Amino acid sequence: MSAFATLLARDVRLAFRAGGNAALSLGFFVAVAILMPLGIGSDPALLARIAGGVIWVSAVLAALLGLDRLFQPDLDDGTLDLLALGPLPLEGITTAKAASHWLTTGLPLTLLSPVLALLLALPAKAIGMLVLSLAIGTPALSAMGSIVAAVTLSVRRGGLLLPLIILPLIVPAVVFGAGAVLAAMDGIASGALWLLAAYSFVTVILSPFAAGAALRFALSE
Repeated sequence: MSAFATLLARDVRLAFRAGGNAALSLGFFVAVAILMPLGIGSDPALLARIAGGVIWVSAVLAALLGLDRLFQPDLDDGTLDLLALGPLPLEGITTAKAASHWLTTGLPLTLLSPVLALLLALPAKAIGMLVLSLAIGTPALSAMGSIVAAVTLSVRRGGLLLPLIILPLIVPAVVFGAGAVLAAMDGIASGALWLLAAYSFVTVILSPFAAGAALRFALSE
């Protein structure tokens, strides 16, 4: 097994252990998506209009929960230093970390979204677009999260700064993702999904280099 696959399997296994972030993120996603409409009302027409935005915001908030633990535990116990001395470059390490975060957070959220969409009265014709937008956009959340987690690694109490830094950077994903769902519900053509795909592609491609550079700086201090 390659060093990349070994690291990826290790992080996925740790995330699903007792006390891991996977179950916490999934529970938070469900709780936010269910509680938010309680403060808005039970009108099916209103819920259907906001369902895409509610689920996208819930997914973003749930994805943020585990980002502060992407590198910090490995830095604290010295594992990150050992990984940096291994055959896998820092760019490969950050890619494996981002991939494990998506597999344990983004993918489960995407698979669960149709159930929540039904609870929010989202029409069946828009549910497919919701799942597709999440499948395309959630990798960008994990990729951008790896960059910010690496940048805040050398900052004291960086976990508190992480949400403040990343939220403005992932606003395009929420806007384009929710916009694509709304356009599908209205039956109109929209370029939101293509814009989301472009944003996700650029973020995923550039994130290993940006996160790797930030990680290199953090380890050099």
